Amino acid sequence: MSWKNQTTISEFILLGLVEGSEHQQLLFWLFLFMYLVTVIGNLLIIIAVASNTHLHTPMYFFLANLSFADINFISTTVPKMLVNMQSQNNSISYSDCLTQLYFFIMFGMVDEFLLAMMAYDRYVAICHPLHYTIVMNPQLCFLLISIAWVINVLYSLLHTLLLNELVFCTKNEISHFFCDLIPLLKLSCSDIFINELMILIIGGLAGLIPLFCIIISYVHIVLAILRIPSAKGKQKAFSTCSSHFSVVSLFFGTIFGVYFSPSSNHSARSDIIASVMYTVVTPMLNPFIYTLRNRDMKAALGRLLNKIIDQPP
Repeated sequence: MSWKNQTTISEFILLGLVEGSEHQQLLFWLFLFMYLVTVIGNLLIIIAVASNTHLHTPMYFFLANLSFADINFISTTVPKMLVNMQSQNNSISYSDCLTQLYFFIMFGMVDEFLLAMMAYDRYVAICHPLHYTIVMNPQLCFLLISIAWVINVLYSLLHTLLLNELVFCTKNEISHFFCDLIPLLKLSCSDIFINELMILIIGGLAGLIPLFCIIISYVHIVLAILRIPSAKGKQKAFSTCSSHFSVVSLFFGTIFGVYFSPSSNHSARSDIIASVMYTVVTPMLNPFIYTLRNRDMKAALGRLLNKIIDQPP
């Protein structure tokens, strides 16, 4: 993917996580470890779901898609950051920066939609169990996934094309470890009113609609759980929901803190910390959160690992 350069700047400088080189090596190994754990953990989930027919259900279909999106989401930022740490060269070309931004927005927004789909799936399973197989049929699942991808491909393209129309005069240092939208807008010497308006209106709708779907689903789920007569049944249901809700709170909380708070409240350090939480930590935690309390997934992963270990060299 290539972008027409409308500026006098041919490259940007990514300042990274911290200034100075005394902590660079420690951060390199830490983020390399987190990246490998994320990729391997999510890849195992995809393979386990694909190779076990009893996991071919809507819940695991959405989980496998979430794992695929998480692998790509973290791969848009962390590998470049690791290369910069080792090479001591923090530059990124104008076209590479916009390409990174495009895929970062796309996979991040797909994550949001998938979390909403998973919440709706749990709502149907808990509140309408007798109609679950009818409502959550394969056609609906594929339609929901297709809509999520199409909408977010266009959404990320909108922001990237609008950014490409801006002029960047002299400042080219991005106070971040990747090309994010807010830091780039701060560097522009053009009027960014339209860009900020699109973030608030289109971005707000794209972010709020999945969030409202999640909230509405959980309100109905909680009401249904409260009607369960068994205390043990209530505890089990609440425990399952709390895992998903923890991921949702972490993911949406940090995103809305970065992108939808007033620009006067932004600081480079707080934005970087929040970005690390939803770009690195959340994708890494998802495989653990969605599998450690799931007996079917643990059993499938156990069989998969046994096959890998028992394979002849």
